[in-house]
Amino acid sequence: MPRITYHQPGGSSQTVELETPAPIMQTALRNGVPGIVGECGGQAMCATCHVYVRNEYLDQLPEKSEEEEEMLEEAAAELDEERSRLGCQITIGENLDEIAVDIPERQV
Repeated sequence: MPRITYHQPGGSSQTVELETPAPIMQTALRNGVPGIVGECGGQAMCATCHVYVRNEYLDQLPEKSEEEEEMLEEAAAELDEERSRLGCQITIGENLDEIAVDIPERQV
């Protein structure tokens, strides 16, 4: 079963298993994972679902779109050129069955 592990800045973590493919952002909101806002509803227009993907999953991700790159520059937390992604742009359960992300200290 596909799953996403969210690591909080304070060191705690929460793993969510998915029954159907879903983006990291929407899964966090549905399961009450703190630290993901998703203000624009998943349209890559706000950067409030900014996450840092753990290194072991980076080579399995699709390339960032130009829109995603632009929005990440507006993120409230520090940008990591390799690990920063928008949670609304990565769907788990299609080509990728597992991922772990670190949630930034702040989203807004």
